[in-house]
Amino acid sequence: MSEESLPFNEKVLPIKILKEEWERSIKNPEKFWAEKAKTIDWVKTWDKVLDDSDSPFYRWFVGGILNISYNALDRHLKTPKKNMLAYIWEGEPGEVKTYTFYQLYREVNKLAKIFKNFGLKKGDRVAVYLPMILELPITLLATARIGGIHTVVFSGFSADALAGRINDCEAKILVTSDGAYRRGKTVQLKETADRALENTPTIQKVIVVKRTRQDVSMKGGRDYWYHDLMTEVEPNVYVQPEPMEATEPLFILYTSGTTGKPKGVQHSTGGYLVWAYWTLKWAFDPDERDIWWCTADIGWITGHTYNVYAPLALGITSFIFEGTPDYPAQDRWWDIVEHHGITILYTTPTAIRMFMKFGEDWVNKHDLSTLRLLGSVGEPINPEAWRWYYRVIGKEKLPIIDTWWQTETGGFMIAPLAGLELVQLKPGSATYPLPSVLAEVYDEKGQPTAIGKRGVLVIKTSWPGMLETLWKDPERYKQAYFGRFPNVYYTGDYAVKDPDGYLWLLGRADEVLKVAGHRIGTVELESELVSHPAISEAAVMGKEDPIKGEVPVAFVVLRSGFSPSEELRANIVKHIRNTIGPIATPEAIVIVNKLPKTRSGKIMRRLLKAVLSGAALGDVSTLEDEASIEEVKATYDELKRQLEKK
Repeated sequence: MSEESLPFNEKVLPIKILKEEWERSIKNPEKFWAEKAKTIDWVKTWDKVLDDSDSPFYRWFVGGILNISYNALDRHLKTPKKNMLAYIWEGEPGEVKTYTFYQLYREVNKLAKIFKNFGLKKGDRVAVYLPMILELPITLLATARIGGIHTVVFSGFSADALAGRINDCEAKILVTSDGAYRRGKTVQLKETADRALENTPTIQKVIVVKRTRQDVSMKGGRDYWYHDLMTEVEPNVYVQPEPMEATEPLFILYTSGTTGKPKGVQHSTGGYLVWAYWTLKWAFDPDERDIWWCTADIGWITGHTYNVYAPLALGITSFIFEGTPDYPAQDRWWDIVEHHGITILYTTPTAIRMFMKFGEDWVNKHDLSTLRLLGSVGEPINPEAWRWYYRVIGKEKLPIIDTWWQTETGGFMIAPLAGLELVQLKPGSATYPLPSVLAEVYDEKGQPTAIGKRGVLVIKTSWPGMLETLWKDPERYKQAYFGRFPNVYYTGDYAVKDPDGYLWLLGRADEVLKVAGHRIGTVELESELVSHPAISEAAVMGKEDPIKGEVPVAFVVLRSGFSPSEELRANIVKHIRNTIGPIATPEAIVIVNKLPKTRSGKIMRRLLKAVLSGAALGDVSTLEDEASIEEVKATYDELKRQLEKK
């Protein structure tokens, strides 16, 4: 944990404004959110801002009626934003497509009409299995327009994963595509969907977007081409937005944990929209001049909130990209920033560490002067990656809005607030909780920890964007989120609070090694590994040991200019012993060219765990590059043989 701070001189105001806003939200949350909710359009305002009579099932804006598609589109048509760009999209092959708010509105109405023609009614579920193409947000908005409930399944998921989610929510319609582009190749999505559809009895109709134009099987009476259906609908058709209770569900998003059945996180309509709107406004303060690029796939909550609902409700221009960061070259993203004039970049520490590995020359080829803010999401950002992002991408001028939140929270919970007040930034800290968020760090007994002592992060208040429940599983909702401490939301993440009140996130509480009785967080170890000048990425796993119980094994990717050697491994071990202590010494340093990751960029830790234990790998359908895990296995086996000889 670094105490270094970066003040940004004239951009920093006294923290008084932030504290006053936060204290007002905690003292009287109903009055506070009644004021904030006026920024969106309601068919009928609420009877009660917050109903907590059946806690932990909190209900926000009870009695309020609205439609989220109307708030994203229709209300802008009365303003100059009607002809402003809502989306700029670039496909992996390089083609560019744009939609103004009016053009997007027309497309959404046409698809909403198709849904109604297929008999879809308020409350019915639509499953979405699409790559990052504009038909994805169009499908979400059309579903919301008629009062349906969407569940997006990330296009990298397997047939079994797709079928399981469809069956759990009993979706009636599936929207998919013939395929997707991935690193110059085409991926068969319809073929995967067809395998899933063999075991999904509730699906009545399948709508297929023609993206790659590859041959696919189309079942008569069930499967329809998206473009044929859209052509058959009147071009100026209008579908009346369905009036929705604020507390009615907008979407279900399944979180795939390491064990057990995925949880169907259910988000409301009114509270979620208000929270999405204000969190983006507070944290980044985007306006009509900005081009906002959230690099997350819409298959995840980050894409839901900050690629679809929040930016559209605010009426700003978003950029969406179909491809990968390093194809066809390692400067693809920086070419995009320069070519499209991106002003705000919101991405993951995983991506930043990957670019660190490539080196600075790829970045410095491009003019990034349009950027005014940087953001981080998805996992704790280690200080070394933070500094590289700040120095190389931000040219030591741009604040980094580091955000902590979860699928369940609906939007940012802890972040610096450029739109309210930019506090001093410390590399690796997400700073302070947002208004309405009363965060605390608890020990195992449910007591606040001492300053600087690690504990689990909890939230002691409710907030408008929080999940309502788990789909069809209220008991699991209570047990998972409120079962640890009574009436307190359990995040499952470790954190530390420093003397200035800044919060430092340390990763999942279940990602902890117990080495000879000592608890060592994998995030802490990984951060120290990445702070070594030779290492760009690291993943630490625990391996069973008959004496110590567990020992760390580090899988690392080197930066350009460094090569594997025993001398380097010894130097890395020395670095860990000096920075954390001898107890954290890895049993092995496994140097690989690439860590096994999902197509969304997350390290597949269970595969690394399987390599260490010798267990079967299991489902690898979401793995971006299958060669990566084979390399890990081969490298680890060779290293193990060398260790056994010593």
